[in-house]
Amino acid sequence: MLFRRLSEAQLERVSRRAHRLRLDEGQALFEQGDPAQRFYFVLSGQIKLFRLSPAGNEKVIDLVMPGNTFAEALMFLESPRYPVGAQALEASEVISIDAGDFADMLSGSVKTCFLLMADMSQRLRGLIGEIDHLTLQSATCRVAGYLLAQVPADGEEFALQVPKQILASRLSVKPETFSRIIKQLSIREILEVRGSRVRIRDREALRRIADVRSLS
Repeated sequence: MLFRRLSEAQLERVSRRAHRLRLDEGQALFEQGDPAQRFYFVLSGQIKLFRLSPAGNEKVIDLVMPGNTFAEALMFLESPRYPVGAQALEASEVISIDAGDFADMLSGSVKTCFLLMADMSQRLRGLIGEIDHLTLQSATCRVAGYLLAQVPADGEEFALQVPKQILASRLSVKPETFSRIIKQLSIREILEVRGSRVRIRDREALRRIADVRSLS
């Protein structure tokens, strides 16, 4: 997490220029193309990051959960603008941080700057892995992999935390394709779905599907 690398004095400086924001469900935090003067830390709720095509179609880029930051890499750009829009999927709280002051603070500590860059590089590797999933895996593989990642270690049941149409966009599949995949997995008795609740009936079968690297 971004702030674990900071000293107490640095954290104090950040906190003096930070603001707590409360967002209602569906409320926009910023729009695609807005000047990026601040970045954010999610305290509670969920934040959807998305891009809009010229035709107005929405593609979900990320779903940011509590304990995570977003838009911080933009502080290193000159006159940056947000490449995505941000919207609360549910009632949420975020900490808004002055990106310019944060960057100025980093300029006075080469060690801290390198530590933060190492964290960002690790996140970049994660994004590259996600690109591999999107380009090398079928839609069924991506859905199976997502479901596996949600299963608790000590159980077989969990609740989908986001609406299915949002999740479909995040996985780069059409909503009807997502529903068809879930139905097929249910017919094969690999999982059972009731509303937003999902119960994994055959974890090993789901794992085999997630590991298949076909482009079908």
